[in-house]
Amino acid sequence: MFSLAGKVAVVTGGSGTLGTGMSKGLLDAGARVCIIGRDLAKAQRAAQAITSDTDKVLALSADVTRPEEVQRAADMLISRWERVDILVNAAGGNRPDATTSPKQSFFDLNLEAMRATFDLNLTGTIVPSQIFGRSMVRAKRGSIVNISSMAAVRPLTRVVSYAAAKASVDNFTRWLAVHMAKEYSPDIRVNAMAPGFFLAEQNRAMLVDVSSGELTPRGKSIIDHTPMNRFGHASDLVGTLVWLASDASAFVTGIVVPVDGGFSAFNGV
Repeated sequence: MFSLAGKVAVVTGGSGTLGTGMSKGLLDAGARVCIIGRDLAKAQRAAQAITSDTDKVLALSADVTRPEEVQRAADMLISRWERVDILVNAAGGNRPDATTSPKQSFFDLNLEAMRATFDLNLTGTIVPSQIFGRSMVRAKRGSIVNISSMAAVRPLTRVVSYAAAKASVDNFTRWLAVHMAKEYSPDIRVNAMAPGFFLAEQNRAMLVDVSSGELTPRGKSIIDHTPMNRFGHASDLVGTLVWLASDASAFVTGIVVPVDGGFSAFNGV
């Protein structure tokens, strides 16, 4: 029921910390995995890190906000493995100049940086869904899993652009789930996962002091509001991802699953 044997999976942003962990989880469940990243060398290193079997993993480069680049990657993938069964839209992120801080007020945020954050997280989810989703429409089945964030449903201080963009991803997930089921096939499912706080390249310095290894004040506040009392590991996303990607969730579409150590359930008292 949870097996992905014979399936072809695409993971955008697959060369990042969480993307690589999810790619390995899909591979371990039996899928062949295509890792897509903007930096081809980094995507290749991620592919080599999860397996040395080149029949089971493929690394390609594409900027997920550029349809022509994603289409080129899709053409290369289809020519090799013929189809796409699973799409994980893990490409995303935030920018310091789109984030408030003691030195940068909301009123001084760079509008272009905010637009770039929206573009990466929302457009970067829509474009791969359009291009890789065509293969699912032809097959009349498939699973798209978007990566949202706790910031979408519990808006966090500072990350105004990122939170708004991820809230849009939640909305798009529900819209696309209905659209695919009603217009093309009820066996094309669209869901999302909303991770809580995971240590990754882009947020490590904000949560952990680089010199001492101790939690920053923001990192301590997060742990104090996470009942499981730790940050998430990439492997913590795998079980939910495999469930959403496999036939185990055959009657599940249009939902956003928190994977957050209880953060969304806790009100601080």
